[in-house]
Amino acid sequence: METISKVVNKKWLAVDLFSGSGAVTAGLKQEGFEVVAAVDSDLIACKTYSLNHPEVRLVSEDIKKANPLDIYVALDGRKLDLLVVCAPCQPFSSQNRKKAESDPRMDLIFECVKFARVLNPTVIFFENVPGIVNAGLLDLLSKRLKRLGYKLSLPLKIDAATLGVPQRRERCILVASKYNAIVKSFGVALATTKPKTVRDAIGFLPSLRSGEASQDPLHRARKHHAITLERLKHIPKDGGSRSALPEYLQLACHKGKDNDFPDVYGRMEWSAVAPTLTTGCTDLTRGRFAHPEDDRALSLREAALLQTFPKNYIFYGNSGQVARQIGNAVPVEMARRIVSHLKDLAVASALDVRI
Repeated sequence: METISKVVNKKWLAVDLFSGSGAVTAGLKQEGFEVVAAVDSDLIACKTYSLNHPEVRLVSEDIKKANPLDIYVALDGRKLDLLVVCAPCQPFSSQNRKKAESDPRMDLIFECVKFARVLNPTVIFFENVPGIVNAGLLDLLSKRLKRLGYKLSLPLKIDAATLGVPQRRERCILVASKYNAIVKSFGVALATTKPKTVRDAIGFLPSLRSGEASQDPLHRARKHHAITLERLKHIPKDGGSRSALPEYLQLACHKGKDNDFPDVYGRMEWSAVAPTLTTGCTDLTRGRFAHPEDDRALSLREAALLQTFPKNYIFYGNSGQVARQIGNAVPVEMARRIVSHLKDLAVASALDVRI
């Protein structure tokens, strides 16, 4: 019983690679992990990270130049439980117009190998877009990790909405571990839940008109042009789309093309999950990012809440930089649910429980 208590109540340690603005770290901390270190090269996102996680050792440099020995020293002889690898997903995104082979970020995921070699984590967790499966990288990643004694799981496609995120967001997740039971059981008992809605996430925030601000500096409405406001008046509340626009208000590029980018100028629906939040999440021309009721685009705070960032999360940068950080983030609640599952698997494996 003493051994069980020691394992269950131990201090769980994690390292967050490609940490961005700190969404995964927030989820890890909510689940009781101590995040020993994080690595990211985006200086704006790193400032956001430090504002919210000042206790974490943040390595603000190109991951190819980062030395894992610096993090090993910070562990001070303690065992690393989890290495999180959320490499940039743009090279594998269906919206990426470049050929993946020409994207310099294509091979960044392999940088995890040097960290695994030095830090020897119990579990390595990977998160990316489903397109990574077709990029031809996972076989090579598996071979490189196998040399270190790790086995890579099969990729699992999952919608963040099934993990308590008020947003439709399909992702690909994998794990690697030296414990076969962890790899074999990954995802099998990952608890899903009834999706939360747009109203659940942002319905409590004060209504705003175009250009209006609240006491929260992130809950500020963009100042829209008169023609944009005229279009919004014609789009039905609570889920309406640009198909309702009279011909004189339709953009020339949209006329006769209702099936091309149908979400542009669309409103979110209170009782449904939001569409996938992107870096253009406060721009009406980039997707279904109009407020369900107000005649305006989403505010930055609303976008952050739909990504399940804490209500008081601080962001550094101008509006475009903040929107990019929000759109690029792993939803906090999704991260929390998955690392909770991984913790359960690690406990069972350490206690040699049948899983």
